[in-house]
Amino acid sequence: MTEPSSTDLDPEDNKIIVLARSTRARTGAAEGAAVRDTDGRTYAASTVALPSLQLTALQAAVAAAVASGAEGLEAAAVVTGKDEVDPLSLAAVRELGPSAHVLFADGKGDVLEVLHP
Repeated sequence: MTEPSSTDLDPEDNKIIVLARSTRARTGAAEGAAVRDTDGRTYAASTVALPSLQLTALQAAVAAAVASGAEGLEAAAVVTGKDEVDPLSLAAVRELGPSAHVLFADGKGDVLEVLHP
C-alpha cells in the first residue's frame, strides 16, 4: 500500500508534520512530534534526553497537550530516523485520543505510514 505524500495529506495533517520536522531540526533532537487536539490546537515537542528525564518526542507532545488542558487528540505526527514508532508513545496518544491517527514520517517529513487505532 502506498502511503500519502505530504502533498496528498489533509492541510491540517501536513501542518503537524511540518511542526514536528521543524521542531526536530531546530533542537537537533533524534525525533520531533506534534499533536492536534480536538479543538484544533497544536503542540510540538522534541526528544527529551536528560539524565533525570527521558521522553520520546511524541510523549513530550502529548504531555504538553495534557498540561495545556487538552481533553482529546484527533491526530499526531512523529518525524524520526527510527524504523517504527515507540509503542509507549503510541499508548500515550491512545490514552488521550483513542481514535487519533498517527503519521509516521522520516527525517525529510515524508510519511512512511499512517497508523490507525
